[in-house]
Amino acid sequence: MSRLPHPSLLPAVPAPAARPTVRRPFGLRVHAQRIQIDELIVTDPRQVLAHARTAAHAAPDTAALLGYSTTTPLTLPAAAALLCALHDPEELADMGLHMVRHTTRVTAATQHRDPVVLELSDAPEDS
Repeated sequence: MSRLPHPSLLPAVPAPAARPTVRRPFGLRVHAQRIQIDELIVTDPRQVLAHARTAAHAAPDTAALLGYSTTTPLTLPAAAALLCALHDPEELADMGLHMVRHTTRVTAATQHRDPVVLELSDAPEDS
């Protein structure tokens, strides 16, 4: 009669390889919206208007949305809005606009609950 060896003396058998689990998206119907707000002030009105005239010629359709035409010049607020729409905040400093504050607002909500709102704001240090 043959005896079976003690279990601790049996050769190690590797465990079967675990299958990688495929994660499937789980739709909870949560909608999120992120809005970034850059607050700027005009530091050089002449420079803003000059850059806006150039921008209006380069992007006439966008300028037309702000009321610009060959017979109607841009107002200072419209000129600032045009530059903000077409340029990055870093470029605006060279165009006569100064960053006052940057705010990021994130809102997330489901269809049946009130939204959750997170607002982060910073004011750059004066240099």
